[in-house]
Amino acid sequence: MRRPALRMPALRMPALRMSSPRMPALRRPSLRAVAAGLRARLVLAFLLVAALSALTTAALTFREARTAILKRTQDTAIEALRSQVNSQVPDYAFPLSQQALQDLQHRLNAAGSAQRWTVHVRYRNSGLVPGGDHGPIIPRGVQEKVRAGIPAFQRLDSGGDPWLAIGLPVTYRGSSEASGLEVYAQMPLREDEANVQALVKAAQRGALPAVALAAVPALIAARGVLRPVRELRRASRKLAAGELDTRLKVTGRDELADLSRTFNDMAEALEENVAELRRMEANSRRFAADVSHELRTPLAAMTAVVDVLDEDADSLDPDTAYAVRLISEETGKLARMVEDLMEISRFDAGAAALHLDEVDVSETVRKTLQARGWQDKVAADLPEGVRARLDPRRIDVVVANLVGNALKHGGEPVDVAVRVTGQDAGRRLLIEIADRGRGIDPEVLPHVFERFFKADSARARSEGSGLGLAITLENVRLHEGTVRAANRPGGGAVFTVDLPLRQGGSETA
Repeated sequence: MRRPALRMPALRMPALRMSSPRMPALRRPSLRAVAAGLRARLVLAFLLVAALSALTTAALTFREARTAILKRTQDTAIEALRSQVNSQVPDYAFPLSQQALQDLQHRLNAAGSAQRWTVHVRYRNSGLVPGGDHGPIIPRGVQEKVRAGIPAFQRLDSGGDPWLAIGLPVTYRGSSEASGLEVYAQMPLREDEANVQALVKAAQRGALPAVALAAVPALIAARGVLRPVRELRRASRKLAAGELDTRLKVTGRDELADLSRTFNDMAEALEENVAELRRMEANSRRFAADVSHELRTPLAAMTAVVDVLDEDADSLDPDTAYAVRLISEETGKLARMVEDLMEISRFDAGAAALHLDEVDVSETVRKTLQARGWQDKVAADLPEGVRARLDPRRIDVVVANLVGNALKHGGEPVDVAVRVTGQDAGRRLLIEIADRGRGIDPEVLPHVFERFFKADSARARSEGSGLGLAITLENVRLHEGTVRAANRPGGGAVFTVDLPLRQGGSETA
C-alpha cells in the first residue's frame, strides 16, 4: 500500500556548511605581487627623494657659487677701476683736451690688462670715446645713471658671451662736484662662466653617485618597513589554512602596529565566531540525528496500526474512512521525512559510504523510472553501451529526486537524457532532466539545493520534505561530481548531473 508522509515544520533548523575547518585560501601570487609592488614603490620613492634632495642641493649650491663668483669678479673690477681712475686722473688739468682724454684712456686700458677690461671715456657733452678693438657695449641704463652722478654696473650678454659693464662718474678732488668726465669699462666674464659650468658638472657628477648610493639605505628601509607586511601575509595564510589561533607580535605605536592590532582583534573575533558556529552545527546535527532516530520506533508502531485501519477503511462510514486515509497519508509523509533526515545526518557526520560498481548507466536510469511507474510520463534518451563505476543506489536516489521534482513542479513529459562528453581521461558523464513548465525564478535558482528551501514561502505545507535536492547534491558530491540548475531557452527547468566517467571493477569507498 502507498504510504506517503507527515511533514514536521518543527524540525526546520539552520544547515551550517562547515564540514572542514579550512577556510578559502588567499591567492598567494596576488600577495607576492603586492609585497613586490610595495618594495618597488618604497625604493623608488626613497631614490626620488634622494635625487630631489641632491638636485635641490646642487641647484642651491650652483646659485650661491655663481653669485659669489660673479660678485667677487664684479667687486674686484669696480675697485680696480676706481683705484686706477683715482691714481691717473689727478695727473691731468681740467678742462681736459682731446689729447689728454685719449692719453687717459690709453693709460687706463694698459692698467687693466690683468682684468682684461676695455675702457671708454666721455667728457662733458662730447660723444663716447671708444677704446680697443671691441666697440662699446655699455647699456643705456648704465650711462644714464653715470650722467646723474651715480656709479653703476650691469651684467649683459653680447654675441653669445657674458660681459660686465661698469660706469664711474669722476668728481673734482676734495668735493662732490662732477668734473664732467665719465669712465666706462667692459670686461668679459667667459672665465667666470667656465668656472660656473665646472661647478655644474661637478654637482652632476656628485649627484649621480649619491642617488646610486641611496639605493642601499632605500633597500634596507624598504625591508624594515615591509617586514610587518610579510608577517601579516604569513599570518593571513595561516588563518586561511584554519589556524585560527594565529596572532601577530605588535611592536611600536605606528600605523603598521595599529594594523597588526586590528588583525589580532579580527582573528580573535573570527576564532570565537567559528567556534560558536561549529558548536551550533554540531548541536543541529545531533538534534536532527537524535530526533530522527527517536521517531523511527513510534513511527513503526503508527505505520502498523495505520495499515490495519487502512485495510478496513472501505467498511467504515465515509467520514471515518476519510480520516483513516488522511492519517495514513500523513504518516507516510512523516516516515519519508525521517528517512531524509537520517540520510542528511549521515552526510553531515561523514558516515555516508560510496559503494562503486561498474554498471550500465542507461539501464540504471531505466530501472529507476520503471520502479516508480514513470515510463509514460518521461521521454528518455538512453543510449546503449554507456558504462561507468557508480553507486547504483545513490544514482537511483539522484535520478528519482530530480525526475520527481520535475513531474511535481514542471510539465509532462519530462526529458531524461544520458550523454558522454570529452575524450580519454577527461570524459564526463552527463545526466540531464528537463521539464516543460514555467522554469525557475532567477532569484530562486541559487537556492534550489539548500535544505528546507521553498520557492513559494506562502506554502506552509507540501508533499516534500525540502531535503530532496539537498540529498541529490550530497550524493553527486560523493561521486566527485556537480549538479546544476538552469532554465531552458524554450521554457522549463533543466537539471544537469556532471560526473567523472570512471570505469573498472567494483569497489567500496
